[in-house]
Amino acid sequence: MAAQTLQLRPLGNTGLNLSSVGFGASPLGKVFGDVSEQDAFAAVREAFRLGVNFFDTSPYYGGTLSEKVLGKALKALGVPRDQYIVSTKCGRYKEGFDFSAERVTKSIDESLERLQLDYVDMLQCHDIEFGSLDQIVNETLPALLKLKQAGKIRFIGITGLPLGVFTYVLDRVPPGTVDVILSYCHYSVNDSTLEDLLPYLKSKGVGVISASPLSMGLLTEAGGPEWHPASSELKAACRAAADHCKGKGKNISKLALQYSLANTDISSILVGMKSVKEVEENIAAALELATAGMDEETLSEITDILKPVKNQTWPSGIQQS
Repeated sequence: MAAQTLQLRPLGNTGLNLSSVGFGASPLGKVFGDVSEQDAFAAVREAFRLGVNFFDTSPYYGGTLSEKVLGKALKALGVPRDQYIVSTKCGRYKEGFDFSAERVTKSIDESLERLQLDYVDMLQCHDIEFGSLDQIVNETLPALLKLKQAGKIRFIGITGLPLGVFTYVLDRVPPGTVDVILSYCHYSVNDSTLEDLLPYLKSKGVGVISASPLSMGLLTEAGGPEWHPASSELKAACRAAADHCKGKGKNISKLALQYSLANTDISSILVGMKSVKEVEENIAAALELATAGMDEETLSEITDILKPVKNQTWPSGIQQS
């Protein structure tokens, strides 16, 4: 048994404690290339063994494939249900967006069947900026509260890219309606705007999960995918930062993950993983941060390179798969 283990952090007022690194299961839906069921199972098993207790998926990822594979992998662990925390989503599907009460109510039953679970710990409205925010407030969230009362879900969340959607909804619902928000691409080396929202979210008792610490691939040696919606200026700056790290024998992805993990007001950093190797690298980065700290010198150098494009975001687009 490893002497050192991943930090657990409280999630808002939920009483849940999430591993600082969360397992993003979208790659299990073959969203980023092929992955065998054997590799997927091994990745989930290794993550759990190394202290990851939080697994996030959505019916949208791989057109329901991610949920099915994650469900089988968790079942194969053969451990009590209360040992892991599962989050899935509703409202976004391969066929498009539908945040109606009828669709999200049906959606959870379909998700539970695919995940082979009796309940999920969190159900989140997926990418709400593509729906009507007033519908989310007046129809979707009340439907989710009924699912909570029925015991199918424990906590309710909302996700999206523009940070304004969170304040819009939270200012219009009774306190305690929304338990958690999931933000992505706003707490990484090139964009830390989520930080400004943390005091507000804390005042609302809302837990915070941040995804995509690598800015959907920008902060990697390979760079983002072809379809990445960032400007050419932002892509070029991230490429220059990655090359700078490589020239020093450092890995920008590790540094970027550690930067995101360093803020303990964020309960968990979700990272997409599909292999044992990726799991081991991510956990090693987190454990190294806890013991040795971050490479502040290289961080400061890449922060300088990224300064001209700092906090430059992109419009929400339909992410391709």
